[in-house]
Amino acid sequence: MGSRVTDWALYGHLWGTDELRAVFDERPRIQAWLDILVELARAQADLGIVPSGAAEAIAEGAKVDRLDLDFVAEETRGSGHSTLGLIHGMQRILPPEASEWIYYGATVQDLTDTWTALAMKKVGAVAWRDLRAIERCCLDLAVRHRDSVMAGRTHGQPGAPVTFGLKAAGWADEVRRHLDRLRDGAPRWLVGQLGGAVGTLAFFGDRGLELREAFCRRVGLADPGISWLTSRDRLSEFVGLLAMIASTLARIGTEVYELQRPEIGELREPTSPGAVGSITMPHKRNPEASEHLVTLSRLVRAQAGVILEGMVQEHERDGRGWKAEWVAFPEACLLTGAALSFAKGILSGLEVDEAAMRRNLEAARGALSSEQVLARLAPALGKHRAQALLQEVLTAVREEGGSFEDALATSPDIAEHLRPGEVHELVARPDPGAAGAMVDLVVRRAEEARAGETDEWP
Repeated sequence: MGSRVTDWALYGHLWGTDELRAVFDERPRIQAWLDILVELARAQADLGIVPSGAAEAIAEGAKVDRLDLDFVAEETRGSGHSTLGLIHGMQRILPPEASEWIYYGATVQDLTDTWTALAMKKVGAVAWRDLRAIERCCLDLAVRHRDSVMAGRTHGQPGAPVTFGLKAAGWADEVRRHLDRLRDGAPRWLVGQLGGAVGTLAFFGDRGLELREAFCRRVGLADPGISWLTSRDRLSEFVGLLAMIASTLARIGTEVYELQRPEIGELREPTSPGAVGSITMPHKRNPEASEHLVTLSRLVRAQAGVILEGMVQEHERDGRGWKAEWVAFPEACLLTGAALSFAKGILSGLEVDEAAMRRNLEAARGALSSEQVLARLAPALGKHRAQALLQEVLTAVREEGGSFEDALATSPDIAEHLRPGEVHELVARPDPGAAGAMVDLVVRRAEEARAGETDEWP
């Protein structure tokens, strides 16, 4: 429980997942910090920088359950320093021969930046797993509905025929690009931090670079090669990708939200038996999860903006942007985790109403075939002349009623250029063009990529 609605027992499920809260909640995060300090001490002991006995005592004592967190919090407030309270708390636990060796030669950023990289590793693994599951759902929908013709819409209005398979394949293809970005970005992002006071490692003399390499290896991260105390591009890129992922999921959610409207009725998100759409209008079936994807994406994009602002830093350390990450980074990760979870639920049980798709095509009285008619007329009349004639016909249909097919048949300027029955053929068989071929291409490309990659990231 907390003062923030995102932490409430009532609503917490909307803003994060238990899996990611296990990364970002206070006690798990402090334990992760302690684990980092243990590996630092062990790396230092391996190089003879600290006594091996001290390193093992630190490892034995570095348990969050042994810390007096009230004391740590009081010391943190009293000192005004981010981790001095933690150091003092650990010194109360450790034997005297080890207490002076905890956090030896390191700075706050060495600890928190290394933790951030490790958190990125865990969040990236969740994103990789869930995106692959979402891609699988989209590919299955694309194959199943390869030839399910529906109205394609532009500017919110019915335009020309597409297939639902094409729409789902487009979702899958976009998700695949995010998977590519995750794979390609891992070597850039997953690096440790050990820079000391101003990034020079001077505290450790000529052992600094050797120590950093050993430390990074122990915590399971790559050696950055150079300190990155004020270089925040890695985190900006990672959170920027989370914002893109959340935005893709919001695009899918928007499609479901719009197409679930009763006057369209082509898609419906799954619902549970106990779900209630409205406590005052019992007939409603609200697309709650789909619209929530849009809410989540707006919040992730806002956090990504905060992280991006932090790239503009001064000299060798600048707490203004760096400490803003402490709030923005976990929020972006938790919100994206929630979005991934909701999207999986929507897509795995999405209801597709092909009959409604056909009805909506028929409701246009043939007008959605205007592009095909234009293509037939253009070689004989010229594209722009044919466009003008068809505009006249369609205006008459809108004003006077009737069907597009009948209006074409009674237009002498148009009818003479179409063979008998051709208009009916075009209207009766809406042509989605190369939609099926593009679905096949996307599916084949994705299946090849999936066969060549592992289930685990990175």
